[in-house]
Amino acid sequence: MNEIRASQEEDVQPIVLIVDDISENLQVLGTILDEQDIEFSYATNGKEALESVSFNKPDLILLDVNMPEMNGYEVCEILKSDEETKEIPVIFLTAKTEPEDIIKGLTVGGIDYISKPFNAKELITRVKSHLEFSVSKRIISAQNKQLTLLNKELKEAIVTKDKFFSIIAHDLKDPFHTLMGFSDLILRTFDQRKPEDIKRLVKHINQSSMHGFDLLNNLLEWSRTQTGSIKYNPKTFNLYSTVNDMLLLLTKTAEKKDLHLTSAIPEDCEGFADEKMIQTGIRNLVSNALKFTESGGTVRIESRILENETEIIVSDTGLGIPAEHLGKLFSISENFSTPGTDQERGTGLGLLLCKEFVEKNGGRIQVKSEAGKGSEFSFLIPSSKKEMVH
Repeated sequence: MNEIRASQEEDVQPIVLIVDDISENLQVLGTILDEQDIEFSYATNGKEALESVSFNKPDLILLDVNMPEMNGYEVCEILKSDEETKEIPVIFLTAKTEPEDIIKGLTVGGIDYISKPFNAKELITRVKSHLEFSVSKRIISAQNKQLTLLNKELKEAIVTKDKFFSIIAHDLKDPFHTLMGFSDLILRTFDQRKPEDIKRLVKHINQSSMHGFDLLNNLLEWSRTQTGSIKYNPKTFNLYSTVNDMLLLLTKTAEKKDLHLTSAIPEDCEGFADEKMIQTGIRNLVSNALKFTESGGTVRIESRILENETEIIVSDTGLGIPAEHLGKLFSISENFSTPGTDQERGTGLGLLLCKEFVEKNGGRIQVKSEAGKGSEFSFLIPSSKKEMVH
């Protein structure tokens, strides 16, 4: 934390804005500040001052009261009514020293009042005092923002850790319980069981081992994204070949559920991204679609070439997602998971991984779904290297 503050203090270079319509006053004030190595800028009227502040907020404003068109009180009121400028301290400069004038200046938001003609020592003492306070407030504000950011990152890290250990403690144990339970049952009762009975038990073992393997793969990939150890290698690749290679791994799953798994990706369709990440993302979307689509249904992968991007769409005729659950799909803090049509289990980790991989490649993911009417997940990636946004 001390390093943060030291860095901020080194970067802070306070600046004073002088606002006066008389050039001689600007020159005198500028000379006084310059002798103290205090940076300053100037404006010759209220409108010019407001324009200057909108571009570069000073740490302190020395504001003349008597100016044509817009006096100092009016300028101060405008500054104090704006969230962006209301914290800038204003010292009024004027020959008016009547109590009602001083009270009016303080009422509209001024913090001090210096009478003309200026006493250089008095002016510098007050300016330095208010500058020190203003800069301190700026440093504290920057530190608060930094602490807020660090606190947010810490909370996200805690949620990530909890999700990670929850998967290890619960979801990853379930496949092993099934494997151990059914394999033990086969070993103990093998001689008394019919072949078709053993085949049914082996099917359960096979499904559980596949689920465990997929979960472990996703868990390892996700943990690598969290630690920053995953390699990122974007390049132009052929989406048609990438999808076809991935479909070879999922065809058997589709056949077992009697689902139609089809691809309508053109042979010349290309994208610019990390091919492995995109393939993992598509695989997770297709696996989810297969999981939540009933026998006889269809899962389809297609693409659209937009102006600067390639869109990949994975749609299904499955169960769909209720509207109230759509916002939970990509949130790590939400423990949202429902069983598939064959009671397949999931953790939502695949969607989190897909989202992170897509965003890592400069894309974005979205979902359209309605309960009982299927789902459509889609994401965009750059179509070429020159469109890649860093």
